[in-house]
Amino acid sequence: MIKLWPAIDLINATSVRLTEGKYDSEVKMSRSAEESIHFYNQYECVDRIHIVDLIGAKNKVAIENNYINQLRSLTDKRMEVGGGIRDRKTIESYFNEGIDYCIIGTKGIEDIAWLSHMSQAFPNRLYLSIDAYRRQVKINGWEQDAGLDIFDLLQQVETLPLGGIIYTDISKDGKLEGPNFEITQQLVQATQKPIIASGGIRHQQDLAQLESLGVTAAIVGKAAHNANFWEGLS
Repeated sequence: MIKLWPAIDLINATSVRLTEGKYDSEVKMSRSAEESIHFYNQYECVDRIHIVDLIGAKNKVAIENNYINQLRSLTDKRMEVGGGIRDRKTIESYFNEGIDYCIIGTKGIEDIAWLSHMSQAFPNRLYLSIDAYRRQVKINGWEQDAGLDIFDLLQQVETLPLGGIIYTDISKDGKLEGPNFEITQQLVQATQKPIIASGGIRHQQDLAQLESLGVTAAIVGKAAHNANFWEGLS
């Protein structure tokens, strides 16, 4: 089965979800971050927990790191963190606290040389998050246009020792209308790197379709709070 990475998005130590990346669409989730982790701990199919510091992404500096380090102690599952990671010190701080992987977004997209250096320093422990409105890459908490096509960016990082590429179609995110299967499939075909799909995943049928396209893992947000999403999973 495709790897399942449920998402916990944080604003002020609160688990929330946004729609299309818009901060004014913030909705508090039914489970707290702590409750979510305890819930996910019971499922072997949950391969990793995905945590994003949303204000960190917007403000260009990690904000929730102390709280995230507290969450780390609640699970033996692997954990990855993104949002506001712009320097080596922040990466090392997370790794020293037991975080397994860091997600690099804006800084890596704007400075490929820096991303190359960091990925060589921490091979296969950094994931590049490519957030796009369809094919147009967005940065700084999805608020700015990077002026890049997603496939051009993918070509620039193909040789770097990254753990994989996390692709989010912002137009799908938070809507529970299904992921962008077309572009996701094109990305799988365009790279040798693992592609992780994020945004819009509704149910297990979406997981099965993503798996059939060759996607390595699926990051699930809102749907992970629906009881029927987990029916039959163990």
